[in-house]
Amino acid sequence: MEPLFGVVLGLILAFASPAHDSCTCATNKWAVCAQDGLGNCTCRLAGSDHPVDCSTLTSKCFLMKAEMIPPKEKRLWRPPQGVSDSDGMYNPDCEDSGVFKARQCNQSSTCWCVNTAGVRRTEKRGSSLSCSELVRTRWIYIELTHKRSSSAFAVPDVAKALTQLFESRYKLHPKYIAAIKYDPPLIQIRLDQKKKPRWDVDIADVAYYFEKDVNNDSVFPSNSKLTVLVKGDALAIEKLGIYYVDEKPPEFSMRQLAAGIGAVVTVVLLTAGIGIAVLLILRWLRTRTYKKFECKEMREIKAPSIE
Repeated sequence: MEPLFGVVLGLILAFASPAHDSCTCATNKWAVCAQDGLGNCTCRLAGSDHPVDCSTLTSKCFLMKAEMIPPKEKRLWRPPQGVSDSDGMYNPDCEDSGVFKARQCNQSSTCWCVNTAGVRRTEKRGSSLSCSELVRTRWIYIELTHKRSSSAFAVPDVAKALTQLFESRYKLHPKYIAAIKYDPPLIQIRLDQKKKPRWDVDIADVAYYFEKDVNNDSVFPSNSKLTVLVKGDALAIEKLGIYYVDEKPPEFSMRQLAAGIGAVVTVVLLTAGIGIAVLLILRWLRTRTYKKFECKEMREIKAPSIE
């Protein structure tokens, strides 16, 4: 009887272990997953109660919020080379759907308006700032360069490889990839998404996942590293730049623009003034040297006549 019980227990453990190991999130390493008594695996963001759909990408807003959680709470190592935007990493306010709230504020009551990609589109003001709407990011331009290789890649092959990458890894439908241009080693990708249906991923989330992948801070689990192959040859990405274009122009005040223009004009005038001063000094030195030389020659010529 005991041997039979041992066999049954072993089979139970054998079937239970894979089920437990499979309760992970394939698209978010910061998700905390657990199995209930019925064997259903549910995942939620670390430090919050937001459920995570691991069959698709997590919204950029939720990801940025998860990144602000102390490492001990996430129980994950955060690499020191993590990339932040020009305004620095901030703890965003998100809607329940995962989109950014139009107005974002920091702990010092400084507020600003953002687009659907979470990128600031107004100057920073006090807590009285009002953002009437969340402006959609319609276009995203991605520029990257790759390491030189012994054999050049063909333009159609590069376009095909990147299209397949964005479709398979980031769940982006090819219809949102408006163009891919290749002039070695520069690659330009233009994403265009006028409206986002509920069943499609947002191009802002795709760009964020891609940026994290390239900068070795992937949102995917550690066993899912970015690999770009062009007809079997690796495409090693070196530099990356992402530019966001909204449906409406940004609303930065003319005062800030005037200050920026004034600073540029001041620098130009100072540079020009220094250049003119250097030229005048050099001219004066040359003239002085010439006069000294001329006087010396005149003295040498007059000397014999005096004798």
